Amino acid sequence: MKSIYNCTGHELKIDHVVDSQGVYLTDQNGKQYMDLESGVWCAALGHKNNRINNVIKNQIDSIMHTGFCYSTEVVERAAKSVLSITNFENGQCVFLCSGSEAIEVLRQISRQIKGESKTLVLHDAYLGSYSSTIDRNDGWHVFNWEECKTCPVNDKCSSSCPTLQNIPKDITEYIFEPGSGSGFVRFPPKALIRNIVNMVRNNNGVIVANEVTTGVGRTGTWFGYQHYDIKPDMIAIGKGIGNGYPVSVAAINQATIKELENKPFKYMQSHQNDPLGAAVTHEVIQIIEENELLENSARKGNIFLSQLNDLIDNEFIMEVRGRGLMFAVELADEEIGNELYNELINAGYIVCNRGSLFRIDPPLTITEEEFSNFISTFKSLIAAKKWPSARK
Repeated sequence: MKSIYNCTGHELKIDHVVDSQGVYLTDQNGKQYMDLESGVWCAALGHKNNRINNVIKNQIDSIMHTGFCYSTEVVERAAKSVLSITNFENGQCVFLCSGSEAIEVLRQISRQIKGESKTLVLHDAYLGSYSSTIDRNDGWHVFNWEECKTCPVNDKCSSSCPTLQNIPKDITEYIFEPGSGSGFVRFPPKALIRNIVNMVRNNNGVIVANEVTTGVGRTGTWFGYQHYDIKPDMIAIGKGIGNGYPVSVAAINQATIKELENKPFKYMQSHQNDPLGAAVTHEVIQIIEENELLENSARKGNIFLSQLNDLIDNEFIMEVRGRGLMFAVELADEEIGNELYNELINAGYIVCNRGSLFRIDPPLTITEEEFSNFISTFKSLIAAKKWPSARK
């Protein structure tokens, strides 16, 4: 692939994929790979999903793009589906092109209704590729919750905790990523998040849930924030909502919409509220509901997490974290990680390699047999390798 500029930071391992189906990819030589990343965690319903493909074909035959002064019922129908799963009755939403864009739009809305607000974010939260969320200087407070991980009372987490007292009192927005942690699958304690939310609420602030990675059934519920008993004002949805098609959603509750009536907000881009992306969004939601994939994600997630935990040996596999069908496997060091990663690729399995950590986000449609086959291969690769003991 000499003509493609690779700026992702990830090495290209398979340069000629010619087909896909479900959890599998096929290269030019006919070799199959099990894609345990779901692309970039996007193909929640599996590659080449027939229902999604048919919806795209049918919508293209009708209308795929609209201007700013006309729309179609397809977009309204999709919006109602999104508002239903978010429980944003009488709210509204905007269809966009990426999760990063959804976060950007919601942050702009927060600033529109709260003025030059100060935004709180956890230190390991990933908010997208836009410079406005990467350069966290003026207007940001980055809260480091490392101490909270080992706190003996983190299940209670008093608001009088000195660590919490370091949060400025003028925070008017909290963007919460419920579990991805820059790709490392870390889940902040529930009591900590509730305390932060209460602090922001007491300051008449706005709660934004970044569900780009954790939403659409990935954690066994529609959204990751539902594990924390909180109610956000706005939700950024991406990745799985398009099953690989580039669509995202910025969902806004009724109270925030009412505030915008007095402080009108403007944002325009060429593919905003396009019917093609909206049609895909609606169909993804229908498929998940009809096939009970939320329940399956939670049930299978518990089974797969147990299988991964059985690999922990404190020599090569040090820790496993997971919720629903989102997992992280901590390895002893980067050398082990990189070698195992290459061996898995050669054996026909694709995981996300972060050096000393593997991230696993399979399609919600993966079967127990398919995951068990991966576990068997993973076990055999660990057993076969004669690693130098570098953990003494």
